[in-house]
Amino acid sequence: MASSDLDECIDAARLAARSAGFDPDTPHEQRGSSIRPNASYAFELSGLEDAPQLRDIEEALGRLDGVTARLVYPSATAWVTASEDLDPRRIIEVIESFGVTAEMSDSTLWRRAIGRRAAEHPLPRRGTRGMTGKMRRQRRDEEANLARERAAGFMRGAPRRLRTSQSDVLFTARDMVTPLRMWVSILLTVPVFALSYLPDLQFAGWQWVCLALATPVVLWCAFPFHRAMAGGVRRGMSALDGASSIAILASYLWSLCALVFTPTGDIGWHSPGGWLSVRGASEMELFFDVACGVTAMLLVGRNNSIRVRSYLLRDMELDRPDPDREFTVFRRNRTSDKVVKETLPVSEINRGHDVKINPGDVIPVDGDVVGGSCVLRRPLIDAREPLQAKVGSRVYAGTVVESGSIKVRVVRTGHATRWAAVHSWVEDASRRENVATMLSTRTAGMLIPAAYFIAFADFCLWFLITGNPNIAFSTAVAILAVVAPVALAISPAVAIRLGIEAAARNGIMLRDGETFRGLDDTDTIVFNRVGTLVTPQMVVETVTAEHGEDPDMVLRVAAALSMDSTHPLAKALVKASRESRDTRSRDSSMPVWVELTNHEITSDGDFKGRLAMTFEDEDGEERVEHLEAVLWRPTNLSRLQGRLAIAATSGGAPVIVRWKGKDRGVITLYDPAKPDAISAIERLEDMGIETVMLTRDTYPVARRFADFLGVSNVLAGIPSPSKPLAVRALRSQGATVTMVGDYTMMDALKGSDVGILYATEESVNTRLSKVEDAAEVVMLRNDVTAVPQLIELARRVSRIIDTNMFFAWAYNTIAIVLAVAGLLPPVGATLLMLGSSTFIEARSSRARRFPT
Repeated sequence: MASSDLDECIDAARLAARSAGFDPDTPHEQRGSSIRPNASYAFELSGLEDAPQLRDIEEALGRLDGVTARLVYPSATAWVTASEDLDPRRIIEVIESFGVTAEMSDSTLWRRAIGRRAAEHPLPRRGTRGMTGKMRRQRRDEEANLARERAAGFMRGAPRRLRTSQSDVLFTARDMVTPLRMWVSILLTVPVFALSYLPDLQFAGWQWVCLALATPVVLWCAFPFHRAMAGGVRRGMSALDGASSIAILASYLWSLCALVFTPTGDIGWHSPGGWLSVRGASEMELFFDVACGVTAMLLVGRNNSIRVRSYLLRDMELDRPDPDREFTVFRRNRTSDKVVKETLPVSEINRGHDVKINPGDVIPVDGDVVGGSCVLRRPLIDAREPLQAKVGSRVYAGTVVESGSIKVRVVRTGHATRWAAVHSWVEDASRRENVATMLSTRTAGMLIPAAYFIAFADFCLWFLITGNPNIAFSTAVAILAVVAPVALAISPAVAIRLGIEAAARNGIMLRDGETFRGLDDTDTIVFNRVGTLVTPQMVVETVTAEHGEDPDMVLRVAAALSMDSTHPLAKALVKASRESRDTRSRDSSMPVWVELTNHEITSDGDFKGRLAMTFEDEDGEERVEHLEAVLWRPTNLSRLQGRLAIAATSGGAPVIVRWKGKDRGVITLYDPAKPDAISAIERLEDMGIETVMLTRDTYPVARRFADFLGVSNVLAGIPSPSKPLAVRALRSQGATVTMVGDYTMMDALKGSDVGILYATEESVNTRLSKVEDAAEVVMLRNDVTAVPQLIELARRVSRIIDTNMFFAWAYNTIAIVLAVAGLLPPVGATLLMLGSSTFIEARSSRARRFPT
C-alpha cells in the first residue's frame, strides 16, 4: 500500500473517531490505567521546632526521585508533588525521621479515594467535538490555569525559600542539641579540666594539646548555640543562648591569641591552676577550660531539660484513627434494600453505616452501639464517661476497645468527630501559647544586651583597678555565663503548658494561658441552673387545674403544644400525657385526637399554637373544636393568683397552660440535681468564691432549690434574653465573674470574664472551634466537681508562675552582682545558670498534678 493511501486511511479513521465523539489526539488511557504522571499530597505537620528545620526536611524530600516539596511553617503544612507510583508512606517516613509527625489531610485522602474508584472504572477523555463554545472556553481556561501554576512552581520546580519567623531564633534548635555532641564535649572537656586545674599533670606542650581538644568542642559541639546567636544578630535580636555563645567564643579566642602572641605558648610554660577568677598572675592565662566547660554543661542541661512542647498532642497522635485501616461495615443497599457486608477503609465510612469494632481496635467514628458490649480503655481525654459500653451507649472516635466486640452505627466521621474537635481545640490552644511564649521570650531576650554592656564595663573597671587582664576577662566571662534568660522565658511557659495539658487530660479544654489568670481572679461563679446543676431528665411532679378544669385536659394540651420540642421539659410533658391517657378510661369529655397547627416558640420561650381537638360522643359521632393555646413559664407571681399562684410556688419548676385567654392549670416539673452538685458548691464556698444560681423560675422555687444545694445567691425570674444583662450587671458591681452554662447560654458566656461551656452533642455538632469566642473553657465532662477542680488548678498554676518569675528576676540580679564582684568563676557561673533553669522546670512540673 502506498504511503499516500495509508495517510488517507489514517485520516479517515481519525475523522470517524471524532464523529463518534472520541478524540484520538487526546491521551486517555495507557496500559489500562489513566495517565497521571504526578500526584499531589497535602500533609498536616505537628512537632515542628522552628522554621529552619523545614529547610532540612525539604532537602531530604528533594532527594527522593521525582519529589518536590513546599513546607509552610505558620500553617504547619507540607505540599508535596511526587510520581504516581511512589508510595506516600515513603514521604511520611522521611518527614518523621526529623522528629516531625506527618498526616495526610482529609482533602488528599478524599482525592485518593475518588481516584481509586475512578481507576477501577476509567472514563475516556473526550475531545471537544460537539461541545458548545462555552464548554471549550472553560476547558481552555482550566488548562491555562494549570500551566501557569506549574510554571510558578506550585506543582513542579524548585521549592521557594521560606521566610523564617523572627521568633524562631530566640531558642536554640533542639534537634541540633544531640546526645552525640554532648558526649563528645564531655569526653574532650575532662582532660582539658585535668590539665588546667592540676599543675602536676602539665607536661611540656600541654597547652597546645588543650587547644587541639577544645577546638572541636567550641566549633562543632557548641555550634547550635553559635547558630542561634548568628540568627539573632542577622535579625537584630538576641538569642537566649547568645551570651553563652559569646562567652565560649571569647574564651577560645582569648586563649588562642595568648598561645600565638605571648609567652604562654612557649613549650615548658605552666599554669598555677585553680579557679581563674582568683588567679593573680600578670601574664596571659588560658581559658580553654571555660570554653569547654560552658559548652559541655550547656549541652547536658539542654538535653535533660523539660522541653517546651505539647506532649498531649504527641500522645493524641498515637490514638488517631488510621484513615487507611479497614473495618467490616454493614450497610443497606438502596436498590435491593438488603444489608450488604463489606470491608472499607475509615476514609470511606459514612454516616448510617454499621461498623464492627473488635478488641484492640481504635474506634474510628462517633456513633451509637447497636449490638454487642465491650469494655473501653480509659481514654486519653478522660470525660468521666462509663467504660462499659452496651446497646444504646454513645462511643467516640479515638477510644480503644479493651475487650469485647460491638457494632457501632455511625453518627459522625472524620473532622466531625469529637476527637477531631478536641484535637483542633488543643492545637489552637498550643498555637496561642506559642505566641504568648514568644512574647515572654522577647522580654527575656532584652536581658542579653544588658549583660553585654555590664560585661564590657566590668572588664574595663577591673582592668583599670587591678591592671590584671586575666581577672578582668574572667569576671566579664562569668557575667555572660551566669545570666539566665532561659529561666526567665520558661517561668510562665512551662507551667501554663503543663496546666493546660493536665486539664485537657481530665476532660477540660482551656483556650489559652490567660484563662488561668481569669479563673484565679474569679470571686463570683454564676451557674445557669439548667444544663449545669441539674440532670437533663425531667419528670412531671404535680398537675393543678383551675376550678372546673380537668387536670388531664391541662396535661394533654401542654403535651400537644410541646410535642415538636426536644427540650427535657417537653419530653417530660409528653411522657406524662401518654401515661395519663393509657391509665384513664374512655371519656367523651376528653379528646381522642389533638392536632397542633401554627406552632410558634416566642423569644421568651413560650409555646404557642392552634389546636384542633377531636371529641367522640357515646354514639360514635365526632366533633372538632379549635382553640388557641399557650404554654408559658412565669418569672414572677404578678400574673398569677389564687390556687394557681400557690401551686406555682410550692413545687418544682412551674409551667402554665392557657387557652381561650384564661389560665387553666399549673404543671410543676422536677429535675433532680446532679449527684455531686452539693459537694461541688460547698467546695467552691470553702475556697472563698461566691456562688450564684441564674434561673427563669420564680424566686420562691429558685431559692428553695438553691438552699438545697447551698448556693449563696439567686438571680431568679430572668428569661433567657435577659441573662447576659444579669451577668454584665454583676461585673459592673466590681465582681470578677465566671459564667457556667450550656450551648443555650452563649451570649451570657460572652458577657462574663471567663465563660465555661458544658459541651453537649449540639456544641460538638457545631464544632468546638466555633464556640471558642464565647467560652474560654469547654467541659467535656458532665459533673459539677470539674468547676472547683479547675479553679484549684488555675490557682496552683498562677502561684507557680508568680514564684518562678520572682525567682528568675532575683536570681539574675544577685548572680550578676556576684559575678561583677569577682566571686563567681565562669564555670561555676554556668552551673548556677543551669541550676536556675532546672529549679524552675522542677517547680513547673507541679502543674501536671490535677486536683482530685
